Amino acid sequence: VQLQASGGGLVQTGGSLRLSCAASGRSFSSYAMRWFRQAPGKEREFVATISGSGGYTSYAYSVKGRFTISRDNAKNTVYLQMNSLKPEDTAVYYCAAGRSVVGGIPDYWGQGTQVTVSS
Repeated sequence: VQLQASGGGLVQTGGSLRLSCAASGRSFSSYAMRWFRQAPGKEREFVATISGSGGYTSYAYSVKGRFTISRDNAKNTVYLQMNSLKPEDTAVYYCAAGRSVVGGIPDYWGQGTQVTVSS
């Protein structure tokens, strides 16, 4: 599975962005998909996860109520809708695919897309 993340950019506080992650390869729907992020000088952290069918989602406390993860299995794509952005959301965002919807380390990672929120 190869993953290509896109949609990052510069946005003002309170603004919105939608990230996309396009997957190549077979059986996209058999993979749980997650978003992680890494801010400068900090460790990579979990943001959101979605099951293969899309029926289960979970979020980090810091983004709950502001971010929404979704997927379109017909398009082999997962999305992260980010609303009410804050400067502390500034990071490189990575999508990842794995067999587990929670726990463990995903098997495949995208290259990351930069999100910068200005104050």
